[in-house]
Amino acid sequence: MTRFVSSSPDSRLLPFPWDTPLADWPVKLLVALPRGLSRHVVRFVQVGDSVYAAKEVVEHLALHEYRLLTDLHRLDTPSVEPIGIITERRDASGTPLDPILLTRHLEFSLPYRSLFSPGVRQETVSRLLDAMVVLIARLHLIGFKWGDVSLSNILFRRDAGAFAAYLVDAETGELHDHLSDGQREQDLEIARTNLFGDFLDLQAGGLLQPPLEPLTLVDMILTRYQELWEELTGVEEFSGSEMGRIEGRVRRLNALGFDVAEMDIRTDDGSSRIRIQPKVVDAGHHQRRLMRLTGLDTEENQARRLLNDLDTYRFRTGQAHVDEAVVAHKWLTEVFEPVMQEVPEALRAKREPAQLFHELLDYRWYKSQREHRDVPIVEAAKGYVRDVLEGLPDEALNREALLPVVESAKLVNPYDPSQGYVVEGEEPPHDPWEDGVEDVPEPSGYLDIAALRAKAAAQAS
Repeated sequence: MTRFVSSSPDSRLLPFPWDTPLADWPVKLLVALPRGLSRHVVRFVQVGDSVYAAKEVVEHLALHEYRLLTDLHRLDTPSVEPIGIITERRDASGTPLDPILLTRHLEFSLPYRSLFSPGVRQETVSRLLDAMVVLIARLHLIGFKWGDVSLSNILFRRDAGAFAAYLVDAETGELHDHLSDGQREQDLEIARTNLFGDFLDLQAGGLLQPPLEPLTLVDMILTRYQELWEELTGVEEFSGSEMGRIEGRVRRLNALGFDVAEMDIRTDDGSSRIRIQPKVVDAGHHQRRLMRLTGLDTEENQARRLLNDLDTYRFRTGQAHVDEAVVAHKWLTEVFEPVMQEVPEALRAKREPAQLFHELLDYRWYKSQREHRDVPIVEAAKGYVRDVLEGLPDEALNREALLPVVESAKLVNPYDPSQGYVVEGEEPPHDPWEDGVEDVPEPSGYLDIAALRAKAAAQAS
C-alpha cells in the first residue's frame, strides 16, 4: 500500500495514479510551468488552487531532502516549501517504484533559462549573479553546505530592480551548527565547476553572447561572494577616534538586507585600537519592517523600495511628527491599495503586487521627467497598465495562466511554458523590461561592496 509522509497532508492527492511511473502520467493531470534542468523526472500537478512539483527520486535521497527542506523552511531560508513524500509505490505488476517528493510551486518564480534570451543585457545577468551570491552566503551563515551549487538548482523571482534566488534542490545538502572555511571552500569549488558548465551550455545554445564569457562570469561570482562574506563576517580594526565606523558597519549590513544580532567589540588600552566583528543574522531587515508596518509580505529589495515611497509620502504630507505605524496605514489605504485597484483582474497574473508597484514608481518618475510635472500616482498607474503591463508575459499562477500539456504543440520557449504555444502568424510574447524598450527605466545597481564602503567613508568624513 502506498504510504504518504507529510507535515501538511492534502487528501486531494490520494486519487492520483501513484502506481504509475511519473514519466507516464497522463497529460491531463499535468500543467506546463517553467522548469529547470534536472537529472530526475519532474512534473507539475494541480490540486484545486494549489500546484505542486513532483520529483521521482530514490528513497534515501527523498527522505534526506524532505527533512532538509523542512529545516530550511523552519529557519525562514529562501527555499521551496516541502509538502511530503509518497513512498512504498508499486506498479500494477508489483514492481517497486521510486518515491516522489512533493514541494509547493513557488509563485512568480522562473528558472535561469527562462531569464536568458539572445541579447540578454549584461545588467540583467549581473542581477541574477548577485541574487545567487546572496543566497549562497545566507545558506553558509546558517551552516548549510549545499554540495551541488548550480544555476539549475535555483529559482529566481523579480525583486524590484534585482532578483531574489531560492534553493530548489537540497538532496546533497548538509546542515551543520557552523561551517568551517574548508567546507565553504569545498562548496565554492563545486560551484565553480557546475556554474562553468551551466554557462558553457548557455553559450552553446546562443543564449550567452559577448562580452559575457563563462569563465569571467564564474570568477565574478566567486569574487563577489568573497567580498560579501568579508563584509558579513570580517574583523575590522580602527582607532578610538573613528567610533562612527561601528554605526557605518551596521548601516552597510542593513543596506545589504542583513540584521546584526550583536557586535563583538574589543578595545586595546595600550594602542587605543578598537576591534569589531558583527554577528550577522538572516537577511530580511527591510522585509520585517514593512511586514510590521503594513502586513505586506515582499522580497527584500521590494520592501526597501516600498519603504522609501512610504518615507517620501510621510515627508510630502507633513506627517514627520506622526507615529510611523499610523502613517503606514494611511499610505497603504491612500496610495498602495488605490494603485492595485487600477489593475484589471485579467492582468494581475503579470506581476506580484510589490513588483508591480516598484515598476510603476519607475514609470511615474520617467513620465514626470518627460512632462515636467509631478504625475499623480493613480494617473501613472493607468498609464503603466496601458503602456507596460498589458504587454508583459504572465508570471503568476492562476487558472487563466495555467496551460495544459499539449503533446503535439510547440512551446514558444521550451524552458518557459508560461509564454504559451506557437501560433502561426502571431509574434511570440516578449518582456519589454528586458529588451531595451524606449523609456523603460534602467535597473538599479548591483551588489557593490566597494561602493558601499566608499559611501560610508564619505558620510563619516
